[in-house]
Amino acid sequence: MNPIYERIRNQAIKIAARYPKADFYQDYPRQVEFSSRFFYSDPVVCELRDFVTQKIDNDFGHGMDHADKVALDAGVLMGIEGVRNGYSDQFLTHRVRMALCAGLLHDIKRKHKKHAGKGAIYAGKVLAAYPFSVDDVDDICRAIENHEAFGKALESKTREGALLSDCLYDSDKFRWGADNFTQTVWEMVSYANIPVKKFVELYPRGISFLDKIKDTFRTPTGKIYGPRFIDIGLLIGEELYRYIKSEFAEYC
Repeated sequence: MNPIYERIRNQAIKIAARYPKADFYQDYPRQVEFSSRFFYSDPVVCELRDFVTQKIDNDFGHGMDHADKVALDAGVLMGIEGVRNGYSDQFLTHRVRMALCAGLLHDIKRKHKKHAGKGAIYAGKVLAAYPFSVDDVDDICRAIENHEAFGKALESKTREGALLSDCLYDSDKFRWGADNFTQTVWEMVSYANIPVKKFVELYPRGISFLDKIKDTFRTPTGKIYGPRFIDIGLLIGEELYRYIKSEFAEYC
């Protein structure tokens, strides 16, 4: 990584450390614990995670760490929204499994153009070897296809499929908060070898883009907590921009 980016990232980590963890995790401890325990113990999820670990690229800000976080939060959201929708315990457990798997696979083709669509096609082929029904696979693939920001979401065949799609979308966009400034941005600019001057020039536009994501969350829970994730990210980003202008004025 460029030493300047390394310095800026270190400062971003220091800034982020002053902010509390998103209240989403404190408000739903039971669902957080269940999603995590299931993620690391369910044989189907564990087998798929081993597969994704071997296939996914980790140098573009959307590697295994990102996939794990998205999967875990998708599982939490499904736990919350599934209860709200009256799912039985058995059905809810299975839908949490599907949410975890969708999260693991959602960025498997991240470096490709139209990565969501290509990822959905690839996921369908992978999941054919797993104990999911045809309808289950269709729901997971549609969720993956629908996870890009500002795109028109394709209609799901069922309400359950639409909920899975919305849970995946919201959990992915939670990452556009603090994670964006402590990890994602730096891996992306390093991979693309973006000159520092160009990065600084585009920075305000990136902040504006983040602000617009607040109105796109889809689940009832996501609509409450998603903007809070983004607001924390914006506070970090704005303070970091002041640091950049102060310490690296020659690039401004």
